[in-house]
Amino acid sequence: MMARLAIVCAAVLVSAASVAAQARGPRATRFVDSLVARMTLDEKLGQLTQVPGRWGDTGPTVPEGGQEEIRRGQVGSFLGVFGAGYTRRMQEIALQSRLKIPLLFAHDVIHGFRTIFPVSIAEAASWDPEAVERSARIAAIEATAAGLHWTFAPMVDIARDARWGRIVEGAGEDPYLGSIMAAARVRGFQGTDLSASNTMLATAKHFVAYGAAEGGRDYNIADVPEVTLRDIYLPPFHAAVDAGARSVMASFNEVAGVPVHASERLIDGVLRAEWGWNGLLVSDWTGVLELVPHGVAADSAAAGVLALRAGVDVDMVSRIYLNKLSPLVRSGRVAMRDVDAAVRRVLHAKYELGLFTDPYRYSDTTRERQTLLAADHRAAARELARKAIVLLKNEGRTLPLAKSLGTIAVIGSLATDGRSTNGNWTAAGRPEEAVTVLDGIRRAVPSSRVVYARGADSATADTSGFAEAVRVAREADAVVLVVGEHQEQSAEANNRAFIGLPGAQEGLVRAVRATGKPVVVVLMSGRPLAIASFADSVPAIMNAWYLGTEMGNAVADVLFGDANPSGKLPVTMARTAGQMPLYYNHKNTGRPPVVDQKYTSKYIDVPWTPLYPFGHGLSYTTFTYRNLRLSAPTMRPGDTLVVSVDVTNTGDRAGDEVVQLYIRDEVGTLTRPVKELRGFRRLTLQPGETQSVSFPLGAKDLAFHDSALDLVIEPGFFRVYVGTSSERVEEARFELVDARRCTKRVLPRAVPRFTWPVKGRAGGVTCR
Repeated sequence: MMARLAIVCAAVLVSAASVAAQARGPRATRFVDSLVARMTLDEKLGQLTQVPGRWGDTGPTVPEGGQEEIRRGQVGSFLGVFGAGYTRRMQEIALQSRLKIPLLFAHDVIHGFRTIFPVSIAEAASWDPEAVERSARIAAIEATAAGLHWTFAPMVDIARDARWGRIVEGAGEDPYLGSIMAAARVRGFQGTDLSASNTMLATAKHFVAYGAAEGGRDYNIADVPEVTLRDIYLPPFHAAVDAGARSVMASFNEVAGVPVHASERLIDGVLRAEWGWNGLLVSDWTGVLELVPHGVAADSAAAGVLALRAGVDVDMVSRIYLNKLSPLVRSGRVAMRDVDAAVRRVLHAKYELGLFTDPYRYSDTTRERQTLLAADHRAAARELARKAIVLLKNEGRTLPLAKSLGTIAVIGSLATDGRSTNGNWTAAGRPEEAVTVLDGIRRAVPSSRVVYARGADSATADTSGFAEAVRVAREADAVVLVVGEHQEQSAEANNRAFIGLPGAQEGLVRAVRATGKPVVVVLMSGRPLAIASFADSVPAIMNAWYLGTEMGNAVADVLFGDANPSGKLPVTMARTAGQMPLYYNHKNTGRPPVVDQKYTSKYIDVPWTPLYPFGHGLSYTTFTYRNLRLSAPTMRPGDTLVVSVDVTNTGDRAGDEVVQLYIRDEVGTLTRPVKELRGFRRLTLQPGETQSVSFPLGAKDLAFHDSALDLVIEPGFFRVYVGTSSERVEEARFELVDARRCTKRVLPRAVPRFTWPVKGRAGGVTCR
């Protein structure tokens, strides 16, 4: 290990042992205030400027002219570059500046750094927040070993439209599940002590309603009612903030006619005034500049004024703060107090990370070599990948496949695609280090003959590989058909109007199925695909997403029964894109759909129902739910009602089940969703074993925002549903009594109000 170098900055020496305890305390405030008082205006604006790094043939390089900018104190942070040796060299340059303020290095570490874990939507399919937290912890350990301080994750956007490419980066459609996963990822990235050299700033993004983009088109507007904003889209952000997220990223979209990068109401109003959050607000890539095409700023200078006034601390890439705001501050058009407030938040983040004590603490090349792609990291990735796989269909117990099969045909270009195996936003992940599906199957059954045919590519309509695919299928005892999207067909800007199998793959499925051989379809994708065209014709379907470095091994573990599938859908799977947006917690209409009644809310060409509902996922064993019971038939606002059910493994092998709890408020002053997830429990049961599972329900679980935007509970009847998915449930009913007007104590009416009931955070509901 390199010896630590203590840096005296602005005549203050910070003790490493005290950084964590003092990070936001009086000592930190005195340090930051002293430093701000010594800074010139250009140095302040430099701290608010984030620039992209550059990569050369041999690795990251200092941008042209960048060294002098750093020495002048005109760069506060870099994004997109990493490496322990590189970041050390850059910090050495920063320490040649007048005030010796270290740099921040940021990157999109979304689902792993060098060891790549399942994409975020797949992690959510595990319904295992502890495993997801461990995934983020390992990602932080690896990323910080490579010199990074700050990740632009987790993405906590709620997504109800599978056409939107970035659905792959979040936890799906439900605010409760999304909140649990958001908090888990924040805890994983940031650990318990940000001054530790293996923790990093987490960024909850994209604030807010980015996933509500109209038409499923990235960057589009989000026309969201305020009540929906508060009950659906804001909760995961509140959960992330409650978990300690030190950074939030503004979203590209507008809400209620105001682009978020210019929204004082949302940033300084909701985030800071209402929630009391004091972290670092970063723009998205050129998000400040984009206020011009949005039409709320006439030029880049005006855009900078709006963004800084709204509370955007760091301008990513645009350089508007540095290049345009100085004369506006001097003229009084931009208040110096707004500049200073933003600078303080940047400096506090650097202080919390311990960079003023030792700017090289994340730049240890020995640690970097020893940490990346460690064996225990790969083992954790394989375990989570197994849990993320959702078994959609298993007719006639086609799965698991026997390891004694003589010949197995693996068909599909995605079966050998290392890049798609890793998925999107893979940081330092390498395709050649990923175990593909074909590799995993060959490793799992070395005594079987495994034959491969490309079949069809997801990017073209070329059918020339069909004949070879049919030939190898006919030779085989079973076929594993790997189809879906390659990784450039989902994620940012990769929106699709049609969400079936792209290219010629649907024809490939028909051709292979026509051989009459047992076929297992393995779906690789970043979104829930519309597969109604073949779902009825193949006996087994496995939704495998993009599972990362250990994907092939995990898929083989499930295919051959070494692991029992336990994943559940965190999103609804539609029959066709024409059903979008489609989500389980929808509102009813005055004319709910009825099969034999024309003038009700449905389609004339497809069923209105999903192909597979939210929460769906099969196992190689079976589970039975019995004896659903409530601790009382009524509850008062101060009570806790306990919901219990007995779950039995009625099959012949051990398995994991995710028990899901939903509620429905039967009558409200505003319309209520037909179901709302309010709890889940993952449990392991041996064959014949029964466990009683209990969930507490309190007033916070029944609350919603009314038309005045107060968080309220109202008297009346509630339904409780417990089961294996949002549709396969047992049902009970209770009454909430004596609920006069019950509301959370709130800020004055002029300030927007919000509280989300996560783990007792909003438990202080009072009645008057």
